[in-house]
Amino acid sequence: MKAILVDVTRCTGCERCVEACIQENGLDPVQAQVDRAITKDGLSENRLLSVPKVTEGRFARLSCMHCLEPSCVSACLVGSLTKTPEGPVVYDPEKCIGCRYCMLACPFHIPRYEWDETVPFVKKCTLCFQRLQEGRVPACVEACPAEALKFGERDRLLREAHALLARQPSRYLPRVWGEREFGGTSVLYVSDVDLEIMGWPEADAEPIPALTEPLISKTPAIGLGVMGSILGLNWVIRRRMRLAAEAAGEDGTGDPRRKGEG
Repeated sequence: MKAILVDVTRCTGCERCVEACIQENGLDPVQAQVDRAITKDGLSENRLLSVPKVTEGRFARLSCMHCLEPSCVSACLVGSLTKTPEGPVVYDPEKCIGCRYCMLACPFHIPRYEWDETVPFVKKCTLCFQRLQEGRVPACVEACPAEALKFGERDRLLREAHALLARQPSRYLPRVWGEREFGGTSVLYVSDVDLEIMGWPEADAEPIPALTEPLISKTPAIGLGVMGSILGLNWVIRRRMRLAAEAAGEDGTGDPRRKGEG
C-alpha cells in the first residue's frame, strides 16, 4: 500500500505542492487563491491541498489522509467512495447522491462540496490515483523542492520514519502521526512540533467506521420505515377527507340527490 511521509521540519511553506495539485486536477488557480484567504484551513473545492502554518516557522501539507479504515467510505450510502488496494481513497461522482455524509464522517473535516455548481460533487485529494496507475508519483511529491515529501510503500516509510526518530531524537518528537490514529492513515508525519492543530487525536484513537457502520447499515430500513409511515399517514388523511365529504352530503349540504328540490 502506497503512502506519503511528510517531514514537517523540512517544509518551508512555499506551496509548490499546492500549485502542482491545482494544475494536475485542472482547478481554477485564481479562485484557489481567493479560497486560500477565506477558508480556515486553506482547503476548498478549488484547493484539494493546502500548507497551513502549524506554529511559527513550521508548515505541514494538509489534504485527505487516505485512512486505512476510512470513515467516509463507511458512511457513504451508495459506494461512491472506495479505499483502493494501492492506498488512495477515490471518489466516483456517477454514484454520488449528494448526501454529504462523508463530510460529516471525516475526522479531519477534509471533503469539500461544490456549493456553487448546478450539479455539485464532493471534492478531495485522490493521491493522484491516475498518476499512480501510470507508475508515477503524486504531483505534490514531485514538485516539492525541499524534499519534505517522500512517496513509497507505507511499511517502508514507517520503518524510515522510526529510523529517523532514533537517529535524531533531539530533532523530532517521538511519534509518527498517522501510524495508528483512527486505524492508521496513508499520509504519515514526523515533526518537531505537536500537530494537534491539524486535527490529530491521541495516538491510540480508534477507527471511526466501528461507530458509523451500525447506523449506516440500518439506513435503508429506516428510510423504508419513514416512507411507509408517510404513505400510511397520507391514506388516513385522504380517508378522513372522503368520509367528511360523504357526511356533508347526508345532511343536505352536498347531496346531489337533493338538487332541484324546493
